[in-house]
Amino acid sequence: MAPSVAATDWERVVALYQALGQLAPSPVVDLNRAVAVAMATGPAEALAITDELAAAGRLAGSHLLPGVRGELLARLGRNDEARSELGRAVALCGNERERGVLRAQAGRPGRRRRRGWA
Repeated sequence: MAPSVAATDWERVVALYQALGQLAPSPVVDLNRAVAVAMATGPAEALAITDELAAAGRLAGSHLLPGVRGELLARLGRNDEARSELGRAVALCGNERERGVLRAQAGRPGRRRRRGWA
């Protein structure tokens, strides 16, 4: 366990998700690896992973993929695209509390988060 998000060894987390993906492949593992990649090396490489998931139709119907894509797009300064993806995530999300978080993110894409991912 790392004492903080900043102190986390994100490259190791990426390696662990890669190993998990070989043992138990799943789109959720790939999506989590994308988040770890974003933390380790930045959003561009992570967006490529999510684009592959989207192109393959993996996680179709889930709010998770557009939610992550929206965050990555916002971090890249692509705010209109981020709003669109986050809006899609809101529409797909079945949990009201999560919808509220996604709505708030959609209303302020590009605004830096204080810590970590969200």
